[in-house]
Amino acid sequence: MIDRAHQDLVRALPYARRFARALSGNQRTGDGLVASALKKLMSGNAVAEDLPARAALYQVLVHEFQGTTTDGDVGMPLKQRVLLLLTSLEELPLAAAAAVLDITEDDAAVALSAAREGLKSIAQTSVLIIEDEPIIAMDIQDLVERCGHRIVGVAHTEADAVRLATETKPGLILADINLGAGGDGMQAVVRILRHHDAPVIFVTAYPERLLTGETHEPSFVITKPFEPMMLAVATYQAVTGGMQNI
Repeated sequence: MIDRAHQDLVRALPYARRFARALSGNQRTGDGLVASALKKLMSGNAVAEDLPARAALYQVLVHEFQGTTTDGDVGMPLKQRVLLLLTSLEELPLAAAAAVLDITEDDAAVALSAAREGLKSIAQTSVLIIEDEPIIAMDIQDLVERCGHRIVGVAHTEADAVRLATETKPGLILADINLGAGGDGMQAVVRILRHHDAPVIFVTAYPERLLTGETHEPSFVITKPFEPMMLAVATYQAVTGGMQNI
């Protein structure tokens, strides 16, 4: 039974890392929260009231984050931000997200509705898209513009991405990981951030490969294919949660 519980926690780790990094704003803080939460769960010092491993990790992570943050509910109350992340980025059903926060589903629905309304008031920013597939890039551009942001360029290669970032100084970078023959999306971002600070959201069909905690990895990751709400939530967290730390 203990072995099964341990295996379930290990399988949940990539998702917990994604959630913690998005919640806190950077990889180092997020991974530190995960390590602390995991230690508490494994030692029996955390109360997760019969939640599945993944939900239990989310619950303890929220408690850990509440104990370390000093900026309070800046921009949007923490409960609302957590519900947005759990239901959009982590794609949990509302009932499961409510259980993580230990609130009723009705209370969660009210808070989530308020959070979604709050997203409409986000300050618009300029966005650079790095994506090698033209059709996918067009779809992403449409989603970004529907979120109220302005596209300053679409780069299909690593070299184009660096050039466009230098020319346009975007307020946000939305980057695919694999640019095919055009290079590497993560390497493009590394090169850009040497000269220009901007939050970055990485897009990939295989997020678990980027969330091992073994090296420098993205702070904000969304999964292909994604819905407008997922992008809106990730954008909010990226813009308000701190600069990308690769």
